[in-house]
Amino acid sequence: MPYIQRSASGRIEAVFEQPQDGATEEVTGENPEVMAFLFGEEQTRWVQSDLAMARVLEDLINVLLEKHVILFSDLPHAAQEKLISRRGFRKELDYLASLIPESEDFIDM
Repeated sequence: MPYIQRSASGRIEAVFEQPQDGATEEVTGENPEVMAFLFGEEQTRWVQSDLAMARVLEDLINVLLEKHVILFSDLPHAAQEKLISRRGFRKELDYLASLIPESEDFIDM
């Protein structure tokens, strides 16, 4: 995840791969502020739209596989690798999400 450096007014003024002096705030790569800084406002809307469409296509491929309309082996090798990688990321995120309590009641214990 990227690290950002903010100006005195709170706006992003630099993005780094690793923590730097003045850049210790870690954010996701999909953070709207980061995307606006890197791509500009108009490009950010396109990038967000593309990310959403990629998710739709991933879900569609999973439905087609589950219904046996297509076989996993029918997909090009590069597509297979990308889908396997995404499944791994999703499992990691699901696991991390399961560690975070859903309500604040847990915190009061």
